[in-house]
Amino acid sequence: MLARPFRLTRGSDYRLVVRRGSRCGGAKVVTSLLTTGESRAARFGFIISKQVGTAVVRNTVRRRLKAVCAEALARVPEGTDVVIRALPASATATYAELSADVNRCLGRLAKVPS
Repeated sequence: MLARPFRLTRGSDYRLVVRRGSRCGGAKVVTSLLTTGESRAARFGFIISKQVGTAVVRNTVRRRLKAVCAEALARVPEGTDVVIRALPASATATYAELSADVNRCLGRLAKVPS
């Protein structure tokens, strides 16, 4: 699970990353990444709309994405903000499929080793 210092919490931070950051799309998620250059740990944010499914499904997807990002945290450079938007196909995706999609995009955007 991601602790609070590793999460985006303000709407303005989300908007900044989505609008100005680099984007990588996959079958299950769209990942936006913005390097700020600040000396702090990487932060992650999640956007899971009602198109993904019911509240139970959305929360399951969110928990899986948080676990994937907690594993990738050590490999993401300092001062990086990442926003992951779940697509409707993520509702039926397994943890391994979500992990592969997120790690592929992180590797492409931040030059993070898989």
